[in-house]
This record gives sequence, structure tokens and C-alpha cells, in this order.
Amino acid sequence: MSSFLLSFRRNRGAFVGAVVLAAVAALAAAAPLLFPFSPWDMRGVPFAQPGQEGFLLGSDNLGRDVAAGIAHGAHVSLLIGAVSTLAALALGVTVGAIAGFAGGAIDDALMRFTELVQTVPSFVLAIVLVAIFTPSLASIVAAIAIVSWPPVARVVRAEFLSLRRREFVQAAEVLGRSRADIVLREILPNALSPIIVLASLMVASAILLESALSFLGLGDPNRMSWGFMIGAGRSVIRLAWWTSVFPGLAIFLTVLALNLVGEGLNDALNPRVARKRG
Repeated sequence: MSSFLLSFRRNRGAFVGAVVLAAVAALAAAAPLLFPFSPWDMRGVPFAQPGQEGFLLGSDNLGRDVAAGIAHGAHVSLLIGAVSTLAALALGVTVGAIAGFAGGAIDDALMRFTELVQTVPSFVLAIVLVAIFTPSLASIVAAIAIVSWPPVARVVRAEFLSLRRREFVQAAEVLGRSRADIVLREILPNALSPIIVLASLMVASAILLESALSFLGLGDPNRMSWGFMIGAGRSVIRLAWWTSVFPGLAIFLTVLALNLVGEGLNDALNPRVARKRG
């Protein structure tokens, strides 16, 4: 663990990304304290510039506080990104583990199904799913998870195929241990490194996908989100640039931080790759 932390800290980009990500998480957690009112409330005059009329980042066309929207939207973005990624990991790891460990016809069937899902554009499929089940946090999380699991399944399958014939797995089979025990205690722990790296990147993709859905009006109507703020301010961007620019910067910084953390995790968990890159 100490060598992992040391390697991670040596990556300046990953360290900066972790700091930015921690700041965003802290902002999301402190949003109810910093802005103890609904981000939907009309707090003052419309189109107040940043720093005027008591608005730190200005107000939108209805007099809503942009800073409050960003703070409360951080909670929505991180929540959807984390939960949808966990759901996609659960589905993808299960499918990939079964395919890689079983092999044969089961592997072929599961991989053909995975490829079939991947042939459908993920964003289009997410729009269709959210529209069918009506926009809400639950439907958005489910839609993102459904379109995100195939890459996980392919990575896990490749790792299981590589580890399936290793000596320690064969030794466990000779000892008469069950297949579930071998998968959970022997193979899966050794396949966690690429899964962890992929998960960090999936959170970033989920945040972008949720923002795009909200931008199109398919977000949860009861929750303020960064994508909704950009969509609501795009028609008045020349008059009030801050209503779109600040939420856009929030998305950019969060996604960039997650990608930097993912790169740092990859270097720390795969030191050989990091040395070749250096």
C-alpha cells in the first residue's frame, strides 16, 4: 500500500486531479450548509453579474443563484456517476467473469450479446431508455449502467482468460475448491487493477452522459444539474455568459480530474507500463 501511495503521489497530474476531485466532493457535501435553500428558488434580480446583488457567480434568467446550482449539481453529478458506475461494474464483472471462466459456448454466447449491445450508440440508447422510463435519478442511473457495462465485461473476460490457466488456479482446483470460491478468492482479486482504472474513467463518462441528457431536457426535473444549467443558459449566452460557462467549467474540471486520477491509478497499479511510458 505504501509503494502504491508513493507511486501515485509522484504523478503530479494524478495528485492535482485527486485534489480537484476532493474539492468537488467537499463542495457537494457542504452544499446544504453553504446554500441552505433550494437552487430552484428565485433569489433576486435576473441576469445579475458575478459579484453583484449578493450573487457570487451571478444569477440566471429567473434570478436563481448560479453558485447554488453548481454546488447542489455537484452532488447530483457525483451521485449518478458513482452509482451508475457501480451498477455497470456489477453487471460487467459478472458477465465477463462467467464468460472468461466458463469458456466454450457460454463464452461465445455472452460475448456475442456484449458485442450486440456495443453496436448500438450508447448515447442514443441512453436517450431511448430514459425517455421510455420517464426522466428520474433512477432511470438515468439505470440507462447509464446499461450502456456502460460492455467494456467492463470485455476487460474482465480478458483478465480471466489470462489467469484461468495460472498455476495457483490449477492448484486450487486440485484441492477441490468450488468454482465460485476460486473465482472470488483467486482470480478476481488478481484482476482488480484494470477494473479499478476503468472504473475511474467510467465515472467521468457517466458524468458527461448525465450532463448531456440533462442538457436535452431528460434530467430529473426535481434535481438541479450542471447539464440543465448549461441547457437553460445556452439561449442567453451572449447576454449572460456566466449561466453556461461556470457549469461548463465545473464539468470540465471534474472530468479532467477523474481522467488524471485514472492515469495515476494506472501508473501506480501497473509500474511496468509507467516505466515504459517514461
